[in-house]
Amino acid sequence: MDYNKNNFLNLSDLNISNLNKIIKKSINLKKLRFKKKPSKKSLDGINLAMIFEKPSTRTRVSFEIAIKELGGQVVILDESNTHLARGETIADTSRVLDRYCQIFMIRTNDHNKLLEYSQHAKAPIINGLSNISHPCQVLADIMTFQEKKGNIEKKNITWIGDINNVLYSWIEASNIFGFNLKIVHPKEIKANKNVIDVSRGKKNITFTNKIDEATNKSDCIVTDTWFSMGNKKSKKIEKYFLPYQVNKKLLKEAKKNVIFMHCLPATRNKEVTNDIIENKNISVVWDEAENRLHIQKAILEWCMNKI
Repeated sequence: MDYNKNNFLNLSDLNISNLNKIIKKSINLKKLRFKKKPSKKSLDGINLAMIFEKPSTRTRVSFEIAIKELGGQVVILDESNTHLARGETIADTSRVLDRYCQIFMIRTNDHNKLLEYSQHAKAPIINGLSNISHPCQVLADIMTFQEKKGNIEKKNITWIGDINNVLYSWIEASNIFGFNLKIVHPKEIKANKNVIDVSRGKKNITFTNKIDEATNKSDCIVTDTWFSMGNKKSKKIEKYFLPYQVNKKLLKEAKKNVIFMHCLPATRNKEVTNDIIENKNISVVWDEAENRLHIQKAILEWCMNKI
């Protein structure tokens, strides 16, 4: 793997200085867009290849608009409609796309594919979501928190529900930015090896099954769908999660100015009740979604050595 190019595969691949540069630039880009001032065409002549194995709304739209507003172009590929689906290797595909495009964004079921693309492509690789992590989403969440509540260092973040790829990136973020992360999950839902490894020995990260203590002193409560894409829904597993629904009762022990995050799509009245996600005094989910655009712009610029 070429570690000299600016890949964006996991948050832990970057130091806090670079992550803060990306957040700062994304905030500035957001201000320009709000004032209806065009962004500097910093990526004029840059072609972005986006490869999707999984469905996407926010990732696809935010990256496509981001590259175009920065002056670049985009090619969108559904892997099932390429020769990858017929057995062409990632190595060969990488070398071909390298001749056309200067940066790749990949949304995949297998994180190892990202590593393989990075090994064979000269272009930087962005992780648009994998089975292991979702760094673009969580960096947008950190940006959103800082907009609403200031520096996230030493703040109390509570994750409630499934143990998945988004949580993995939240754990990486807590290790880097220095906030406290409480992970509240059913005892029947076990942490996988990746989550165990990234959280091992970290005093600011705690795991608990006690839902009655979930939101105590929380500055921010985060949840996600109980069944990630590709995971089969099960009434038995749903029964485990039901006590871990984010609702008014659960929020009683949180700080008065607590905020609620969800990366979307949400299954309303399952992992979160409708009155919470629609509560403008608590829910920041639409800000999170919007901030994906601004973070994607800054990530693209960082990968191309523009910041």
